Amino acid sequence: MTQAHHHHTIDYIEFTVRDITAAQRFYGAAFGWSFENYGPHYAGIRDGHNPREIGGFTVGEPRPGGPLIVLYSDDLDATLTRILAAGGLLVKEPFTFPGGRRFHFADPDGNELGVWST
Repeated sequence: MTQAHHHHTIDYIEFTVRDITAAQRFYGAAFGWSFENYGPHYAGIRDGHNPREIGGFTVGEPRPGGPLIVLYSDDLDATLTRILAAGGLLVKEPFTFPGGRRFHFADPDGNELGVWST
């Protein structure tokens, strides 16, 4: 069974990383993601909620200023704790906005992401 693709929705996110193994270790520990390796230079990402890949890691030099990817969390504080324990760095302290709360972090390669919760 495959999940349908939806027009004009985020469908796949690709991270440029220096070390695929280190990226898998970080994202596996922080979010419980699993991976499909397609050789030494690419790995697909599965988040456990979708029957298909949602993104991938490609080897290269990460580009600053890439798109901000925002993830959802049922428990913002617990997610922040896991990210820091996995080696992430807090970039922007948790703050309140009209939809809930959010923070930003950097992964070990310097990619900045956000996490929000209601």
